[in-house]
Amino acid sequence: MQQLQRRIEAGTYPPGSLLPSEHQLIQEFGVSRPTVVAALRVLREQGWIESQQGKGRFVRGRPAMAAVEPNRPGQAYLTNPETNAPGELVEAGAVAMPNRVAALLDAQPKSKAFLRRRLIVRDGEPSELVSLWLPLELSEGTDLTSGEPLPQGIRQHLQSRKGVRFDHIVEQITARMPTAQEAKQLGVPKNVPLLAVFGAVRDASGRPLVVVEVLLPADRHELEDAYPIS
Repeated sequence: MQQLQRRIEAGTYPPGSLLPSEHQLIQEFGVSRPTVVAALRVLREQGWIESQQGKGRFVRGRPAMAAVEPNRPGQAYLTNPETNAPGELVEAGAVAMPNRVAALLDAQPKSKAFLRRRLIVRDGEPSELVSLWLPLELSEGTDLTSGEPLPQGIRQHLQSRKGVRFDHIVEQITARMPTAQEAKQLGVPKNVPLLAVFGAVRDASGRPLVVVEVLLPADRHELEDAYPIS
């Protein structure tokens, strides 16, 4: 719902004004309630609006750059405990890697890697599919097959169990249409594209360790970053 942000920037909704209700936004933009709820959540998290119990949502104005947290879903999944992101495990085990994942792991196409895939739920609705890909030997002796969410981030878990040290991450963002299974899991129409975020994690020598793949329905998410101009 970038239209809402643009209206705030243009002064259509000035600071201190009350935003239209969810029902009014659904009627005006012709979108579903989950789409409106997700858009309002993003605006709140980024500091554009604030919620007041029993009163509604009010415009704060353009947030200062320091208040705009870099939205890097791959990095967030690596560092935050899984228990912070409600969801369910939909797949765990050795599977053939897609070509892009194999290339990021410097592996042979169609060779097998360990996959841990979770469907994340936010505000009671499917939000994103998060897949962790790693070499089979790196998955041994870990809790990555557990159906329970890990009480720590993937980085901390692999560091404590396998002694690996994450040094940097190379992120790629593409767009594609969902498969039938992805559309069903995420509860989106087949004609709604997905934002696919790939984060390739490497150690200090440049050796690939892990690939995080985050699939985001394009009608529910937008990616934003903030950085100084040198």
